[in-house]
Amino acid sequence: MMRFLKFILFFYLMINVFNVSNGNENFFNKGLELFNDKKYEDARFMFERSIVFNPKDSYSYLYLAKIYNVKEDQKKEEKNLKTALLIDPSNEEAILMSMKVALKKSNYSKVKDLSKTFTKVCKKLCEENKVILESLNNIEPKNNES
Repeated sequence: MMRFLKFILFFYLMINVFNVSNGNENFFNKGLELFNDKKYEDARFMFERSIVFNPKDSYSYLYLAKIYNVKEDQKKEEKNLKTALLIDPSNEEAILMSMKVALKKSNYSKVKDLSKTFTKVCKKLCEENKVILESLNNIEPKNNES
């Protein structure tokens, strides 16, 4: 009888562990689906729920930053990008978005620093770095002439 109870308890715990690990993926995937459908408020809620189950999910923070970019809330966008990069310093999409935020804020030295990091980790978005650096080069001479 005691073995049977232990087996039932073990089985119950395994099912719960499996459900919790799947729950995070379901929240992220649902959030991604809502984001792609441009239902940003619902997507934000799902990404936040995903973070509750897995606080180290850098992609949930990245997509929150994208939502705040669309909503033009630069402070929250930057906060989520910093968190995503803290968790995964080689997240090229987060680095690229951080470069764009720094460029908007005219923080050119930060753009150059991020660009160096981006060059080391880029795999898919390498051309974007060149575009940003070209726009930075177009801006800098104007500032030196003043």
